Amino acid sequence: MAASRPAREAAGRHFLRSKRLATDLVAEAEIRRGDLVVEIGGGTGVLTKALAQAGADLLVIERDPVLASELRSRFAQLAAIEIVEADAAEHDWPDRPFAVIANLPFARSGAILARLLSSPSVPLRRAHLIVQWEFAVKHTAVWPSTVRSIYWRAWYDVSIARRLDRSAFSPPPSVDSAVLRLERRGRPRVPVGLNESYWRFLTRAFAAREPLRRTLRPSLSPLEVKRLAPALGFSPEARPWEVDAEQWAKLFAFASQRAAR
Repeated sequence: MAASRPAREAAGRHFLRSKRLATDLVAEAEIRRGDLVVEIGGGTGVLTKALAQAGADLLVIERDPVLASELRSRFAQLAAIEIVEADAAEHDWPDRPFAVIANLPFARSGAILARLLSSPSVPLRRAHLIVQWEFAVKHTAVWPSTVRSIYWRAWYDVSIARRLDRSAFSPPPSVDSAVLRLERRGRPRVPVGLNESYWRFLTRAFAAREPLRRTLRPSLSPLEVKRLAPALGFSPEARPWEVDAEQWAKLFAFASQRAAR
């Protein structure tokens, strides 16, 4: 394993130390025999082994060529595991329902999740993702919200499953981690086919950083926003980050109906 040390250090990666913790994380993700699972960043194979023991059909995406080679050698005898050397922020996802289990590199968490969650047509059922604690807190907060978290919550319930101390990793990071959990909603807040329109609607408003009565024009007039505010439960002077996922979805629905008239 010594040959992979320079690659690990260059990548700034932090690997799970405990096989027992990996097994617990897989169990908490409710992985069943035959489930298709994508592991982003196989690393040293601790999570990979736990997923294999759970009986998952496993696709491992590992960006580092040394680590990918080691994973292929280690799991060569298991037909249910495919190791792909690729960047998850650019790789295509499976076209049948799948789950994601991942210990994401902190520096690339945003780019990878942007790829994974860019379109709700991707058949992702659930994801359990180890990320930096502050990243998880930021994107699970009801208030203040972020444009990404509002968009994700149109199709997923987003929460923190657990907190992981930095001592659980080798080398230990400078901050603690969280398991960020996403579960596909039974009833989406926004129709899947309107995801691009919804993203444009949100990004225009968040970019302006002004009260909604100004930022939502011409989709909604200031008077319409003023009338909708008490009905939906936000202030007429609210900024974009002061409105929650349910309120945003209803504003979008009203704007879409108005445009169709």
